[in-house]
Amino acid sequence: MALHDDVAISGGSKTPSESKGEIEVGMIENTVAGGSSGAHFDQGATKRLIRKIDWTLIPFLALLYLLSFLDRTNIGNARLAGLEKSLGMNPQGLDYNVALSVFFPWYVAAEIPSNLAMKRFRPSVWIPSIMVAWAICCTLMGLVHNYAGLLACRMALGIAEGCLITLWYRRHECGLRMAIFFSAATAAGAFGGLLARGIVELDGRANLGGWAWIFIIEGIITMIVAIAAFFIMNDYPDTAKFLTATEKHEVMRRLEEDRSSLADEFDLKYFWDAMKDWKIWVHMFITIGIYTPLYSFSLFLPTIVSGLGFTNDKTAQLMTVPPYIAACICCIGGGYLADRHGQRGIYMIFFNCVAIFGFILQIASSNNALKYAGTFFAAMGIYPNVPQGVAWNGNNIGGSTKRGVGIAMHVGFGNLGGVISGFLYRAKDKPMYYPGHGTLIATEAMSLVLCVFMTFYLRRENARRDREHKAPSAYTTEERLLEREKGDNASYFRYTI
Repeated sequence: MALHDDVAISGGSKTPSESKGEIEVGMIENTVAGGSSGAHFDQGATKRLIRKIDWTLIPFLALLYLLSFLDRTNIGNARLAGLEKSLGMNPQGLDYNVALSVFFPWYVAAEIPSNLAMKRFRPSVWIPSIMVAWAICCTLMGLVHNYAGLLACRMALGIAEGCLITLWYRRHECGLRMAIFFSAATAAGAFGGLLARGIVELDGRANLGGWAWIFIIEGIITMIVAIAAFFIMNDYPDTAKFLTATEKHEVMRRLEEDRSSLADEFDLKYFWDAMKDWKIWVHMFITIGIYTPLYSFSLFLPTIVSGLGFTNDKTAQLMTVPPYIAACICCIGGGYLADRHGQRGIYMIFFNCVAIFGFILQIASSNNALKYAGTFFAAMGIYPNVPQGVAWNGNNIGGSTKRGVGIAMHVGFGNLGGVISGFLYRAKDKPMYYPGHGTLIATEAMSLVLCVFMTFYLRRENARRDREHKAPSAYTTEERLLEREKGDNASYFRYTI
């Protein structure tokens, strides 16, 4: 799966460690759901444990995603720095659009195989290896001498960015963490514009254009971090070096309790369960309705902003930064509120409306100030829904193998929006870009309608299960185990709405 959107931080996949450690202050006795009794952390100790995991995992994972997103979207800034002219591309044709789109089919093809591979390989080996591969591809894009070479490197980059992250958090703890993680994408947009503005000053050094230095320097940065990742990354809670034996046991106990005894082993039947689940398919169409604007915005914002009356492309690069800052604030704020309320759908509905309003501002007026304001609303509506969507889908898939496949389907199909986005903003449509803005209004509207449908359906289904079955906490361990292979169809499973 891509190191991106699909970092599904929502459960675990390993068995608890058998090792015993000293019992720390803050442990209490309690009977957990299912009837098993044992010691676990009190509220204060649990908060300290989660905070310890947060500070150890999230910053570095966010850095990985920042570099991942930066490497796949830096071509937008390279375009402003003379990419098309240097490689003999037709600025009025579709050469640039094709170069954008060839990345995504290869990127999507890696999704499900990579997720399944993560059930077999250690993340601390798999992910850094993928990073090294995409760092090489990014660097090579700065050394190509013609259009064909650029296409080859973009396709290779698409393959290299397929990977998956481990799972550490309970279902209703993952939204905020994923939002913080994904906010690295907004940081990549902001940082990418600032970095590109500085790098293009190297134009002419070593007989290379400024656009080439953007690829080379950002690829080298990725390579350095990738090498460090071999030594820094952690795999699973029960093997994490930064946790004590007691903390490992508590993390695994919490995950087991949250999973409700559902099956975690690798079996291809769970692959087919995911493929046949219509709810996952609905989420896939919700996602393509969000990812198409996501990639269109990321890849073409420099081009759109440069057409808003800025005579200097370097100034245009700097003006792409503020919308990403606003998106970052909304991304984290939305994740926090969704986790706190234990809901996802209503927040996705709201942010879809914000994005639609942003694109309407851009298509309905020729006033540059109003159109620039529209880029803020578009960013503030698009970016929060990416982690919200992954969390919502992942929360409602029972069993780690089915969840891994379901999220890969979700994100993989959504990333096909990147293929579409590459052809939405054509040079001949500037400065209003009616076809591009109009198409994105339509995809956001589709996502909005499907989010409304899923919210109502899941509310009704939870109500039905409450009427026909006893409360989830009333099930014994033995009763839960009888339904462990049913996943989210188990009678004690309740959906996140």
